[in-house]
Amino acid sequence: MHLSGIEMCQFLERECVEVCGKRVMELGAGGGLVSILAARLGAHVTVTDLPEVLPHTVRNIDSNTPLTGWPAGLPTVLPLFWGRDLDQFSSQWDLVLGSDIVYIPETFPLLLHTLVHLSKCGAVVYLSSKMRREHHTYEFYNTLLPQRFRVELVHRDAHKNINIYRATLSRTQEP
Repeated sequence: MHLSGIEMCQFLERECVEVCGKRVMELGAGGGLVSILAARLGAHVTVTDLPEVLPHTVRNIDSNTPLTGWPAGLPTVLPLFWGRDLDQFSSQWDLVLGSDIVYIPETFPLLLHTLVHLSKCGAVVYLSSKMRREHHTYEFYNTLLPQRFRVELVHRDAHKNINIYRATLSRTQEP
C-alpha cells in the first residue's frame, strides 16, 4: 500500500472533493484503494492499470468491498497503457486521479499525453506523489505538466514527503 494513495483518500475526504455522481478514472490504480473510496462515495469509477496488475486490482476490490451499498455501482476495471489506444477511452471525465504514478521519467511524456486526452472535456486531475528527487518527480510537476496544464499544489505533507497537485488543461490546450 503506497502512502500517497492513503494521503489521496484522506485529502478527498478532508477537502470534501465532490465525487458523488461524477465520472472518475484512476490511472495506475495498483490495489485500487482510491477507486474503492471514490466508488463508495458515489462516483462512477473506471480503474486502470497495466494488464499484468489488474488481476491484483480486481482481487483487492472484490476482497475489500461489500456486495451492496455502491451508490453508482462497482468500479469498472480496464487495462490502459499510457499514450496508447487512447481512442478506446472517452475524454468525458469529471475527475482523473493518480497516486504514486510519477516515478519513471521515461513514462512522463506518455502520462502527459494520456492526461491531456482524458482532460479534453474539462476533467480536474488530482495527482498524489512521493516527491523523489532520484525519480525526477519535481521536474514532472514543475516543468513538464505545466506545459499543458494549470498546476496547483493543494496539499503538502513534509513529514511523509508527499504532495498532491490539482491540474486542469490550459485553455490553449482545450479543443
